[in-house]
This record gives sequence, C-alpha cells and structure tokens, in this order.
Amino acid sequence: MNIFQAIALACLTPLLTACAIQPVPTKVDANPPAQWHAPLPHDGNPHKLAEWWNQHNDPLLTELIAAAQEASPTVSAASARIAQARANRVAAAAALLPTADASLSATRARSQPPTPTGSALQAGMQTAWEIDLFGGNRAGRTAAEERLAGAEAGWHEARVSVAAELASQYYSLRSCELLLAIARSDAGSRAETARLAKLSAEAGFQSPANAALARASAADANSRATQQQAQCELDVKALVALTAISETPLRQRLGAMSAVLPQSFMLSVDRLPANVLAQRPDIFNTEREVAAASADLGSAQAQRYPRLTLSGSLGATRFRTGGAEVDLTTWSIGPLALSVPVFDGGRRIAIAEAARARYDDAVVRYRAQVRQAVREVEQALVSLQSTSSRSDDARIAAEGYRRSFAATEALYGGGLASLVELEESRRTRLAAELAVVSLQRERIAAWIALYRAAGGGWNAIAQP
Repeated sequence: MNIFQAIALACLTPLLTACAIQPVPTKVDANPPAQWHAPLPHDGNPHKLAEWWNQHNDPLLTELIAAAQEASPTVSAASARIAQARANRVAAAAALLPTADASLSATRARSQPPTPTGSALQAGMQTAWEIDLFGGNRAGRTAAEERLAGAEAGWHEARVSVAAELASQYYSLRSCELLLAIARSDAGSRAETARLAKLSAEAGFQSPANAALARASAADANSRATQQQAQCELDVKALVALTAISETPLRQRLGAMSAVLPQSFMLSVDRLPANVLAQRPDIFNTEREVAAASADLGSAQAQRYPRLTLSGSLGATRFRTGGAEVDLTTWSIGPLALSVPVFDGGRRIAIAEAARARYDDAVVRYRAQVRQAVREVEQALVSLQSTSSRSDDARIAAEGYRRSFAATEALYGGGLASLVELEESRRTRLAAELAVVSLQRERIAAWIALYRAAGGGWNAIAQP
C-alpha cells in the first residue's frame, strides 16, 4: 500500500464507522411545573433582581456586602476554579492543533589519531498532528468549554450566597438592636415599679411580698436585657469575620445609623418557574455538567476507533573538521500513521461505559437540582405569604396590649389594680412587641431565601 492508498483509507474510515458512535443529548428536559402553586409576592411585578439590595436604601448594607465578597474564601475558591477551567480549555483546544518542538545541539569529537578533531552543530524541528477523525479531541474541547461556563456560574453562585449570608447577619444584628431597645425599656419600667413598690412597702402601704415580686420582675428584665446585649455583641463579631473590617470602625459605621428593618420589598419573580430557574447559577452549572459529560462520552467512544497522525521534521547540520566545512539540510513529511486498536483487554470499552455512567449520573443530578430549586422557591413564597398574613394581626395585637398595659398601670397607680395584674399585663405587652420584631425578621429571612432561590438576578451573559 502506497501513501496515497493510506490517505484514501484514512478518509474513508470515518464514513464507514461514524454510525458506530452513538451521541447522547446535551440538554435534558427537567419537566418544571407550569406555574407556582404558592402565591407570588406583589403579584410577580417585574423588578431587577440584580438591583435588589439597592432598594433597601441602606448604603452600609451594600458596602458590607461588597466587603464580604472581597474577603470571602468561597468567592476566591470559585475564581480559582475559573482559572483552572480556562487552563483546561486551552489544553483541550491545543490537542486539535499541530505540535512543534525545536532542538539545538553541538558536538566536538575526535575518533582516533591521526583523524583531526571535528565539530558538529545541529538544529532541527519536529512536528506532529493527530487528525481528529472521530471528533474525540473536539469533544474534549467542548467538555472543557462547558465546564468553564459552569465554573463561571459557580463564581456567581458564591457571590449570591455570600451576599445573602451577609444580609441575613446584618438584619439579625438590626433585629437584635430593636429587641435590645425593647428589653431595656421594659427593664427600666420594671426597675421604676420595683423602686416605687419598695417605697410603698417601707411606708406600710404594700406588703413585703409585693416589693419582692417587683424586685424579682426587675431582675428578670435586667437579665433579659443583658442576654440580648450579648447576642448583639456576637452578631457584630460575626459581621467582623464576614467583612474583614476591623471591629472599631465597623461599630462606628453601625452606630451612625439607627436600627431599622425594611417593611417591604419588591422582587422579580416570573410566573413561569422555567424562566426563574434559568437564572440560578447552580441549575446552569449542573446543566453544563450534563453537556460536558455528554462530550466526555463522545471522546471516550472515539478512543475505540482508529487514530491517524501525521509527522514531519526539518533539520540543518554544519560539520567542521580539518579546516573543511560541510552543511547539510534535511526535511521530511511523514510518516502518515494509522493506528488501529486490535486488543486492549476491554480497557477502552470500560472507559466508555464509565463515561456513560457519569453522564447518566449528571442527568439525575440535574433533574434533582431543578426539583430542589422549585422546592426552595415554593417554600420561600409560602413563608412570605404566612408572614404577610400575620403582620397586620401582630401590629394590632401589640398596639392593643400597649394600651391595655397603660390602662393597667394607671389603675395600679391609683390603687385599683394589683401588682400581679400589672406584671401580667406587662409580660403580655412585652411578648407582643417582641413578636412584631421577630415577625419582621422572619419576613426578611423569607425574602432573602427567595432572592437566593431565584438565582440573585444572574444571567448567562454576565461574566466575572
């Protein structure tokens, strides 16, 4: 067989065996529901998720989120994964191109007297190119590109996660400060009642038991305020760890703004879950992994079929001996080598079967991730609906218990109510006020959960 016959055979081989490679789908239908079953906040009015934090009108929150993302090891690791994926893509693309290696050598030798000493200087270049008959190298490049896209999505997922964690901790501190203000106000009120009860008992107008009850109530309130203060301190230190900002300047920035919780949010949630889920970086990442696994399977299948490589070389030699100098130049194209697998003990088949198993696993994980995303959105919407339904009732209850306490306190001051009745009314008022703040915190947590579940406003065009 001459070289032209070998080339013809190499060109015909793909046509004869291409049907042996069985492609698998790179996109899988996850079958999301047609619509959300839970109520949509604000009827799903469109607003940009990417601008979600700016609507809070809290510049400190935005500043702390940026600091947390800058200091986060999670974001840093995601950036490193992007760099690694880019390097893998370059390596995979290079497999489709010819390689060239240059060499340079110098030799000075003498065989035996009276042969004169000779010097040789050699320069050469060797090239090789694997002709991608069955698309194995192209599939490898495709897999690397898909994993790069997935790594970039993972970078955004890390940023969304850090932003949500920071906001949750920030509002935990603001809620704690509001609860602390309520606890201190309650402690002050109880301390005043205990002071008056002591004076009244000393004057003989009340029993020592009432004075003891008032002192116990004041001590209990003071202990509660101290415990709440400790929780606020822990929240501040958590923010220090998340943002890498020194505690003193952070406290100054926090103290410059009063503790306020946002009353409502506007968030973009499409009516079709498929559109919302497309924003989620983890869904995009697992979808890219399915495509990459499909390409890996194609690459593994291609290894079972013949491989065609073309080599070449170019060389130059200068030889000097005994005052004479000789220059030689050589070049070659070939050999054109066709490698046909004959027997490998089932190794290539096993590699292809393993790639098929990884593809099947990627499909299952993708569908499971979609179901989990639907669950997270539904749960967040249910929590929002629940907190919204309870908010008005909680405020009405708190206002009513405040008025009831004020009336009981007036009756107690006029001697028409007992201390026990006063303390019972006080406890009820305190519980109602604490419930209002706790409900606000719960609603904020539900909004943050929905922000994460909706993907943080990410889209496939955004780049890190």
